[in-house]
Amino acid sequence: MSSLIDPPVDDTYRSLGYALKRAQQALRGHLDAELRNIGLTTPQYSVLAGLEVSAGPSSAELARRAFVTPQTMQSIIATLERDGLVKRTAHPVHGRVLTTELTPDGRSALRAAHEIVANAESLVRSAVAPDDPEIIYSALLRIAEAMR
Repeated sequence: MSSLIDPPVDDTYRSLGYALKRAQQALRGHLDAELRNIGLTTPQYSVLAGLEVSAGPSSAELARRAFVTPQTMQSIIATLERDGLVKRTAHPVHGRVLTTELTPDGRSALRAAHEIVANAESLVRSAVAPDDPEIIYSALLRIAEAMR
């Protein structure tokens, strides 16, 4: 009898990696569906949240945080700008550099998105460690560090 701790070599679908990917895909699918209801995608939410946390990050930094390519990030920012959620202006010192910041509509959308993400986080915590959410958080970070 196989277990998740000691899966047979031929049972890929009982591996920790598969289970982790399945959980990630389920979370992403949930977020995609819920955020779609307010007109956002998960990467767009990541960009808006990143702009809330730090003013003027580079597109490359936003791309890393959102797990997308710099080219995709350019498209995401252009869409957010078109929708009035962010504005880009020339950097006051480096004229060719554009800074990106949230607009009032972007802040409003972000507040709604934060509620959706908080509800998803609550579902995750309840499924794994309702009394101590730090358990899953620290375990996932240890996995990420172990893979470096």
